[in-house]
Amino acid sequence: MANGSADTAASAYGPVALALGIISTAAAALIEFVGIAIPLLVGLLAVTFGILGLTNKLRRGQSLIGLIGGSVGVLSAVVILGAFGA
Repeated sequence: MANGSADTAASAYGPVALALGIISTAAAALIEFVGIAIPLLVGLLAVTFGILGLTNKLRRGQSLIGLIGGSVGVLSAVVILGAFGA
């Protein structure tokens, strides 16, 4: 292992946050087809795993991108809820 990365469960936070962030952003772009729940829930998971990855200081780049992607999904769902009052 290089650059301080360890083979633990905590090292999976970055890739999981990245994958969930991408799914959340894609679902936010297709929100009229998939509904509000998917980008909101997947985005919240991406934000959670992104924060955990940043605090553990493992795979920080992936954690940050997942955090940003999850935030986009959550914010788009909140804006849609606020605009249309579902």
